[in-house]
Amino acid sequence: MTLATIGREVNLSGPAHQAEPDWNTTDYHQPVLLQETLDRLSPRDGGIYLDVTVGEGGHALAILDRSAPGGRVLGIDRDPRSLVRAERRLAHYESRFIPIQGNYSQMAAICRSNGVSQVDGVLMDLGFSSRHIETPGYGFSFQRDEPLDMRYDPQQSLTASEIVNTLEQEELASLIFRFGEEPRSRSVAREIIRSRPVNTTGELAQAVARSMRPARRRIHPATKTFQALRIAVNGELDHLEAGLAEAVDVLAHGGILVVISYHSLEDRLVKNALAREAARCICPPELPECVCGHQPRMRNVTRRVIKPSPEEVRQNPRSRSARMRVAQRL
Repeated sequence: MTLATIGREVNLSGPAHQAEPDWNTTDYHQPVLLQETLDRLSPRDGGIYLDVTVGEGGHALAILDRSAPGGRVLGIDRDPRSLVRAERRLAHYESRFIPIQGNYSQMAAICRSNGVSQVDGVLMDLGFSSRHIETPGYGFSFQRDEPLDMRYDPQQSLTASEIVNTLEQEELASLIFRFGEEPRSRSVAREIIRSRPVNTTGELAQAVARSMRPARRRIHPATKTFQALRIAVNGELDHLEAGLAEAVDVLAHGGILVVISYHSLEDRLVKNALAREAARCICPPELPECVCGHQPRMRNVTRRVIKPSPEEVRQNPRSRSARMRVAQRL
């Protein structure tokens, strides 16, 4: 069975109506590059902003504060559990915050369904929150043994368990190499096949560890494999490519796009997409003259990626891999 034939994703664009999770803590996920985001978006009174990975609402809260009293934020997230938490956190903003369960690859349709034609800014924070690691039930982490899931949207059918237990060895190795950039992907895939059925995060982590020689590593040996499966389960790179194009479509002239990525696959895709949108010609380099007629729609605001300050990394070590790119709609 191939990856293309297993699972069918369900995309929702309406508000979340799900019972509130049993959270054991009242603290919230700490937003990354918060001041840098505000500096680039420059939220203003009366502006409309999209936070398309709103999570628990950290960035959205700051944007609403900065755009008071009339700014609005449409907060989109695939995970209804995070969206419930954001709704609770931002309830005092009332109609200024509009929570929407959905996929940012469909943000133009989501905007239209909420009576919005153009927005003044789009924030795409591509990282998953610490809550996804620390809260049981997601199946993202090898820090506890639980069902191997990795879905943001629990109504989606495809899970990580289905991938590791149905793909052929070569396709599984290719997936782990492509999405996890794991150089030992063949041996990892071989051991996973040998260990089937693999139904929990603990079983998968042990299988990956067995496929590698003992060594002193900075990260857990299963880190890259878990990343690869999470990306594959949620179609993250395909949705990112579509979402970037949608963001350009919904931005008003002069509107700002802020993208925060966390690994090289994401950042490379963002960099290339923004470069293409800013280019005056996208013809193949071997053509002697331009025939594409391409018109640039974006201007790159940042020449280099923006990274967290050493102080932010000390306060929030998980921010260390964050990379921000900013562009403006022409």
